[in-house]
Amino acid sequence: MSVRTPDPHPGWLNEDDLYEARRRLPMVYVEAIPVRVDSLGYVSEVGSLYVADDDGRFYRTFVSGRVLYRETIRAALMRHLEKDLGPLALPQLPPAISPFTVAEYFPSPSETGLTDDRQHAVSLCYLVPVTGECQPRQDALELTWFTPDEALSPEIQNEFVGGRELLVRQALAHAGWGR
Repeated sequence: MSVRTPDPHPGWLNEDDLYEARRRLPMVYVEAIPVRVDSLGYVSEVGSLYVADDDGRFYRTFVSGRVLYRETIRAALMRHLEKDLGPLALPQLPPAISPFTVAEYFPSPSETGLTDDRQHAVSLCYLVPVTGECQPRQDALELTWFTPDEALSPEIQNEFVGGRELLVRQALAHAGWGR
């Protein structure tokens, strides 16, 4: 049983071509950590998707996916936010679309602390405020909202895989949390 969300653009690369491309080229991704902000724009909640892999292991993650050929970063972010959080999430992308960091994933442990056993990936990472009602994607068991302190707690940080807990800490530091 596959828990992957079906690719809405199956003509891009079939599974075999994608496997070969991942073995030979870095893949470009976008990742978005959904947040709720208060009336002053401070992060009040951090959203996390709770998912299971093909082996039945449970872990936390956030919105992510490939940037398609001839797709803008803004369009890729919106496509993945809608796919992962539902059409009523109402994400608020800023006018200047600058990531809070660029993450580098490698198929084996490296100096970045980020791993993805499928590929070498370069990911543009964003904090994205959402104001609407979120319904997690098909392969997510739930979307959980945490306070920033809860999101940074060892219990929640340990539920992320591949080093993604580092990105949560970077995102909150970028937003000025913990000054």
